[in-house]
Amino acid sequence: MRYPSPDKAPILKPYPEVPLADKSFQIRLVTPQGKLLDGRAIYASVPAHDGLMGFQPGRAPVVFKLGLGEMRVTFADDRGVGGGTRNYVIEGGFGHMTADKLTVLTTRAVAGSDIVQDEAQKELTAAQASTSGNLAEMDQITRQRDRARLKVRVAQSGAGRGI
Repeated sequence: MRYPSPDKAPILKPYPEVPLADKSFQIRLVTPQGKLLDGRAIYASVPAHDGLMGFQPGRAPVVFKLGLGEMRVTFADDRGVGGGTRNYVIEGGFGHMTADKLTVLTTRAVAGSDIVQDEAQKELTAAQASTSGNLAEMDQITRQRDRARLKVRVAQSGAGRGI
């Protein structure tokens, strides 16, 4: 659309500045042992059974099945102490996003900052040495190997820094 003169053109107003806490959502990570995380995030990447799912404020509601993988959470700077990113190794369970609240109910979860690289490497070595002729046992051994590889990778990446 053309306007006859610049003074007749509509005035575009910038969007009002929204505080970062208003651009965040509540996130909870719960295991059978208890709550591992409860805070405000601006982004979360969660391993679903069929791939990673990304979450930001205002996402459409969804219920999903979790797989084995690394969950990354970028926190909001809602208390003036600075945001940051934390990583978690999670396995199995379900997730639920409604309004601005993400709840992750998982059977296993370990904070990346709690993973000791040497212990993760020993766990991987033991899992790689395991073998069985039983198909069901081999599935479990494969799962142990995948979990151990993931822990080693998260430990090597220095997960949990920034908080």
